[in-house]
Amino acid sequence: MNGRRDGALTRRQFLKAGVAATAAAGLGGAARLGPKAYGYGRTSKKMIILGIDGLDPVLTRRWIDEGRLPSFRRLLEAGGDFRPLGTSLPPQSPVAWSNFISGMDPGGHGIFDFFSRDPKTYVPVFSATETAGAAKTIRLGKTIIPLSGGTVRNLRRGPAFWQLLEASGHPSTVFKMPSNYPPVDSKQRTLSGMNTPDLKGSYGMFSYFTNDSATVTQEAGGGGRVYDVFVAGNRVEAELPGPTNTFRTDAPEATVPFQVFIDPSNAAAKIVIQGHEFVLKEREWSRWVHVHFDLIPTQSVHGICLFYLKEVRPKFKLYVSPVHMDPARPPLPISTPESYSKELERRFGPYFTKGLPADTSALENHVLDEEEFLAQDAMVYDESMAMLEYELGRFDEGLLFFYFSNADQRQHMFWRLTDPGHPAYDAKLAARYGDVIARTYAELDRALDAALRKADKDTVVLVMSDHGFNAFRRGFNLNTWLLQQGYHRLKRPWKQLESAYFDNTDWSKTRAYGMGLNGLFINERGREGEGVVASGAEKDGLLREIAGKLEAVIDPKTGEHPVLRAFIAKEAYRGRNLEMAPDIVLGFNRGYRISWQSPLGGFPKEILEDNTQKWSGDHMSAPEVLPGVAFSNRKFTAEAPALYDLTASVLEVFGVEKPGEMIGRNVLAKD
Repeated sequence: MNGRRDGALTRRQFLKAGVAATAAAGLGGAARLGPKAYGYGRTSKKMIILGIDGLDPVLTRRWIDEGRLPSFRRLLEAGGDFRPLGTSLPPQSPVAWSNFISGMDPGGHGIFDFFSRDPKTYVPVFSATETAGAAKTIRLGKTIIPLSGGTVRNLRRGPAFWQLLEASGHPSTVFKMPSNYPPVDSKQRTLSGMNTPDLKGSYGMFSYFTNDSATVTQEAGGGGRVYDVFVAGNRVEAELPGPTNTFRTDAPEATVPFQVFIDPSNAAAKIVIQGHEFVLKEREWSRWVHVHFDLIPTQSVHGICLFYLKEVRPKFKLYVSPVHMDPARPPLPISTPESYSKELERRFGPYFTKGLPADTSALENHVLDEEEFLAQDAMVYDESMAMLEYELGRFDEGLLFFYFSNADQRQHMFWRLTDPGHPAYDAKLAARYGDVIARTYAELDRALDAALRKADKDTVVLVMSDHGFNAFRRGFNLNTWLLQQGYHRLKRPWKQLESAYFDNTDWSKTRAYGMGLNGLFINERGREGEGVVASGAEKDGLLREIAGKLEAVIDPKTGEHPVLRAFIAKEAYRGRNLEMAPDIVLGFNRGYRISWQSPLGGFPKEILEDNTQKWSGDHMSAPEVLPGVAFSNRKFTAEAPALYDLTASVLEVFGVEKPGEMIGRNVLAKD
């Protein structure tokens, strides 16, 4: 997650979507069909796809040549092939993986950014899901009784490729596919990935209990909270926050009390919560801890979390991870059939269910240090590898897709330590962690080794990523630029730096605004709540004027163009689902990205600023800057395949005709 905010009240507005997700959780979620028996016939056609988020073609090629990725080299030496893979516009993960899932670009599948906006209110909302509480309720005193279930809806359009395979009788297992929350209806085994919320309905909200001075910068849709605690007689009393209790008219936050008993002699403590007792040494992680939040006497929601005892003295510091949905009892749908998430839980115990599980926000806010963050992400990797081996062990037909998040998350946070020119470069940390990214690629090489060991002559193996990576050295404040260019007006200009969520915008005089990580919208009359620009010639002329000026911006510090290309959406996309599309999509130059404040309506003083944060690598550039990778044990027939071409290629492997709305083509040679 990228956009950062400070104002608690307006942040709650943004989290409206998350609260709605929680409401659905409290109401038991959308009704789901029970599992049905498969009726597939066996087929000799098989395909294993490793989806590795953020695997960069330049780095991968370099480390193959240096002998650090022996499985990738083995694949190529055995007659396999490699191509840089055309990514999406913009190359954001939810957009890119939707391209692959649907075989379309955003004009077809309708996902344009992490965030979208309500055009009538200008309030940002999550782009991938829509959630709602019960349609009918009754109120008894301070209690709200739902008469129907809540709903959560995946907004991506078009059939997923595994739905098409299912219709043709080819079984699939799709493990943690991003942009598949909630999982689309299917009898195939699927487990949702990126965009799956925590129990609070957010992208991940950690809790930090301490008697030390600490603050946390809130992020849009996630982040963390600091709770001041007192150590009295070597004892700490605290409450773990949970979901909003939508059964109560005042909608309080549900909590679970817990106690910490600090060992008076040793650097250790015992934690007691809901009947669980466990002892942690200083700098030790707990196993998964089950918790349940009671909403009313007959309704509870179940979650799991990790405790990390960072320090007991002289200061007390206890980190608790975001509360993940319990895969054995998820309050919202996370798998198809429902039994799949439970099956994995029975075999492996509790596991990470929240999308993008590594807590980048805790590292950014110095709640976890580099070593602690890597320890947490190593748990994610080890868990993924164990589950990959399990799925490979029983794979004998159809398709297996398996996703890894580690490369993406670690490149975001450790790029600064590979780049002496980065504003956040730290030579001392670089000496210790400068090879984290290379070591991560080597770890993922072992996943390919497992896949190659399983593959026989009839198995197509494909390794793909959604985008590459580059440095995020400088941030571009789009809304500040629009303000200085006269396209945006503030009601109280002297309060520019305090503006947030466009709460200071004079919409009657505003012609354009930036929203999301790559998007610019025209304040169009009849579309926006207070639009002033007429559609047609007036809007088209304004679009070309702004796009031209954006591409002409020069960074006085570097002499480079921060915006490499400003794409006019209706010319860049194919498909009929453009109603939520930005009017202009910014394609940044290498080293640049949207700033931290601009995506959700902030107006910092300067147009360009150094990025001094640990989140130092990114992928918001023009697509040609950041291709992903495609490796296969088959030859590619195209020099420059794209994500949606792989979708058509998957269908071709199984002899399934692609739907007319798919824009990709088969790019894999036949045997």
